[in-house]
Amino acid sequence: MPLSNDGAALRLKDDDDVAVVLRPLEQGDAVRFGETAVIAAAAIPSGHKIALRAIPSGALIHKYGQVIGRASTPIASGEHVHVHNVEGTRGRGDLAEAAS
Repeated sequence: MPLSNDGAALRLKDDDDVAVVLRPLEQGDAVRFGETAVIAAAAIPSGHKIALRAIPSGALIHKYGQVIGRASTPIASGEHVHVHNVEGTRGRGDLAEAAS
């Protein structure tokens, strides 16, 4: 089911690590996909992401079935996922050089 039970968030793939918040969430708000619930650890603005599970530092983060970056710090379930805890992995020359 792509939309959360109340339509507050969007997750296209069951194995996505994050969902996009479609309305602002306040700390303590629950986002439910079926029987699974995630509690917002802090306020999350509309259009930003909420972690659906714990994501270890260095792990790739999936949204809409695609890798959108790597966790730069450990991210707890329900935490706001944005530039403060995600580093980009696309177009990084240093990664291309390391693979050579």
